[in-house]
Amino acid sequence: MATPSSAPSMVPPARPPPRFSVEYMDRQADPTTDFYAYANGTWQRTHPIPADRVIWGAFGELRERNVELLGRLLEEARAAAPHAPPGASRQVGVFYQSAMDTDRIEKLGLGPLQETLGQIDRVADPVALTALLGELHPLGVDGLFEAFAIPDWKQSDRYALYMFQGGLSLPDREYYRAEQFAEVRREFGAHVARMLRLVGDSTETAAAASATIVTLESELADASRSRTDLRDRERNYHRVAASDLPGQFPGLPLDSYLAARGVQGVPHVVVGQPEFFTAVGGLLARRPISEWKAYVRWQLLHAGAPYLSSAVEAEDFAFFHRTLLGQPTPEPRWKKAVTVVDEALGEALGQLFVAAHFPPEAKARMDRMVGHLRAVFFDRLRTLDWMSPETRRQAVAKFERFVARIGHPDTFRDYSSIRLDPGDYLGNVQRAAAFDARRRFARIGERVDPAEWGMTPPTVNAYFDPTQNEIFFPAGILQPPFFDATLDDAVNYGGIGAVIGHEITHGYDDQGRKSDAEGNLRDWWTAADAAEFTARAREVVALYAAVEPLPGVHVNGELTLGENIADLGGISLAYEALQRRLAEAPDGRRPIDGFTPEQRFFLSWAQVWRTQCREEALRQRLTVDTHAPGSCRAVTPLRAFPPFHAAFPSSGPAPGPLPPTVRIW
Repeated sequence: MATPSSAPSMVPPARPPPRFSVEYMDRQADPTTDFYAYANGTWQRTHPIPADRVIWGAFGELRERNVELLGRLLEEARAAAPHAPPGASRQVGVFYQSAMDTDRIEKLGLGPLQETLGQIDRVADPVALTALLGELHPLGVDGLFEAFAIPDWKQSDRYALYMFQGGLSLPDREYYRAEQFAEVRREFGAHVARMLRLVGDSTETAAAASATIVTLESELADASRSRTDLRDRERNYHRVAASDLPGQFPGLPLDSYLAARGVQGVPHVVVGQPEFFTAVGGLLARRPISEWKAYVRWQLLHAGAPYLSSAVEAEDFAFFHRTLLGQPTPEPRWKKAVTVVDEALGEALGQLFVAAHFPPEAKARMDRMVGHLRAVFFDRLRTLDWMSPETRRQAVAKFERFVARIGHPDTFRDYSSIRLDPGDYLGNVQRAAAFDARRRFARIGERVDPAEWGMTPPTVNAYFDPTQNEIFFPAGILQPPFFDATLDDAVNYGGIGAVIGHEITHGYDDQGRKSDAEGNLRDWWTAADAAEFTARAREVVALYAAVEPLPGVHVNGELTLGENIADLGGISLAYEALQRRLAEAPDGRRPIDGFTPEQRFFLSWAQVWRTQCREEALRQRLTVDTHAPGSCRAVTPLRAFPPFHAAFPSSGPAPGPLPPTVRIW
């Protein structure tokens, strides 16, 4: 067998960047009635979803390119690891080697689980059960609820301990309740039974345990809040003194859980959904401990499945990817390994990615564009006609403290304390997860680190952090089609510019607006201004709820409200910033490929959201995702934006712009 240093690379050369292109358009379509087809029709016909993907589009194409770039870096790191000095390259190389050593993984079989399976067998009561969950949660094993440490929503300079509902294997509580998922539930039960047979249960024992597990998870689902309710941070913030936990949630020995997590002296815990924890206490008291042991046993197997032998991994894929999402074939192993290493040692891998693929000039140009968008939003806040002076003063004060972080952290995380073994894939995954969990829990009550990032540098995404009042743009997204230094300003403002505007607007969407200048969850709006905002938000809900991506299944306008407000704001801010840029540089007004800058702006926006999605995956996203589908995001915000209708005037009975109150910012 070839040694790691001599094995040929399985990673193909990185594909070209997925740039904006007029070749993707269908010019036979009418832009005033079907702008999505006009902007993306040819791309849709010529770019089918790859067999190892459930969704495909601009994000997917760029992620695929990044995965190929990362795969090359990991192949090089793996080859050099045996002789490399300590550091990021050696760490990711050893981890990647453990993922790719399938002979070793097959030889180990289910051996990596045996010690923990023995621990589960020895559990005698709910106290021991919750203590064991306190040991398993840091390893990435789910069960009953979630516990995590993040900045306190109401004391944003300190980390707090949170406990939220959890414990479900299916994507959402609706999968246990809704008729549209009845067949998925049946398949889920059959899958659990097959997995239990793989660990040695008889057919009868596995079937009985599976029925128990589905029943327990269904009861947890019945006690859970909806995704829409979970968006409301105020409703999901309940401080409970740590000493009061046993009395407030009898039957659920959270003190044994916290002791197992090493949490001592914490004054309070933020319990997101108190009624859920009350229900869990009741379930623990009513159901025999043997049923809960079967449930935890399943959770252990489910969490470890992607890192175990081929039979277990294949069964996991058959349900959670093929049945649940409609994905025909698995990804090549090297691709899955790239994702796992990025999740486990993201800033070590990101350090290599930044050095190889993030030129300093990209950050400089992004900084300039952020400055343009920032100036537009400042002016918008100062002149907004529906906001009173009292609320405006605080809105401006908040934005004066706004920060944009571009590319990557100034200092990359040190993973040197993690023991990495080239022959222990699951162990590496669990030790990396435990390292991160310990790191986070050790900070409870301490001051927040303002330099920390919540995404790894290669990530193709961006986010706004309301407690820090900051937006983050990893290096991974600062490439075509979002940001392209070779193309005109119109394309870049319609791509990354609108994404910047989107993230800025999140600070003032239906949830972001509830955080003040210090990032604390506090009502700083006058009653009249809050009522005006709410009335406008209701129009946004109705606008998106009218979209029907699948027959009989509409976009959930309440669940997606924050993202939809951000899209509406992002388009508006980026368009005005482009107009200011064109005023500074009038040469940019010349048509390109027969299109004005304004037209290229809107085409770029629509092409960023080009998407194809398998029906099963789309059904899941419509249930759980706070974002509307890409086809909806490409077009729906434009309906509420008069400059779009001016750029593509209708020659017939096409819908005109919506009332201006649909736009909030």
